[in-house]
Amino acid sequence: MAFLFDTDAISELLRPRPAMAYISWLMKVPREEQFTSAVVIGELYKGAYRSQAPDRHLTNIEQRILPAVTVLPYDTSTAKIFGRIRAHLEKTGTILPDADIQIASTALGHNLELVTGNLRHFKRISGLKLNSIIKDSRNSD
Repeated sequence: MAFLFDTDAISELLRPRPAMAYISWLMKVPREEQFTSAVVIGELYKGAYRSQAPDRHLTNIEQRILPAVTVLPYDTSTAKIFGRIRAHLEKTGTILPDADIQIASTALGHNLELVTGNLRHFKRISGLKLNSIIKDSRNSD
């Protein structure tokens, strides 16, 4: 199984004290099974530019994160999945930020399991495979 890492899954690695159970799990996942979305990278850049230490965060993104994962584009096939999900959520009265739907659409379009700490949020998207390692790791440390 290959994985798509949400923003919080990547940010966890940059914390002063990341969840050790998550780090241990991640070390067992082959590099070729680690993906993220261009949307996640955009969120990370936004956070870096908004921070009080942008240079440090930009360096982390460019020297630690980008070499460590394959970044999948937000392309037309992903956009089609986004449109289907967004329309369905609107019909059911469920609201999710577009960026989250785009991230989920990337995972669905590439048949990847989404690694996120925001399980309750993403459970609203039908068919999305979720990985609870971050939440489980935070509870065990």
